[in-house]
Amino acid sequence: MAFKFEKLEVWKLAVNMADEVHWLTRAFPKEEMFSLTSQMKRAADSISLNIAEGSTGQSDPEQRRFLGYAQRSALEVVNCLYLAIRRNYIDQLLFNRFYNNLDRLVYKIQAFKNSLK
Repeated sequence: MAFKFEKLEVWKLAVNMADEVHWLTRAFPKEEMFSLTSQMKRAADSISLNIAEGSTGQSDPEQRRFLGYAQRSALEVVNCLYLAIRRNYIDQLLFNRFYNNLDRLVYKIQAFKNSLK
């Protein structure tokens, strides 16, 4: 592994979340392809992208800023989950699973942020 972010547990969790969201949204109606599906996938991808971008060659304050972006992207995915359940694209069980995993991810991002100067 050549890059600092590749060693971060929080980055690995974020990449896994992006994959899970990708598979989840495949079951959404085709009419959502360019709206909720696209938005949710982009937000989920953005979590790991911001963690990676902030970790390589950045100062601690700069890295903290990118971790903040990652958190906001995770919260955007949470909002998309609410829209998906309200539109009956997912059931309560899936909602709970994703919600809990995102809660854990946001917590870990915050803990990482707090560990920086």
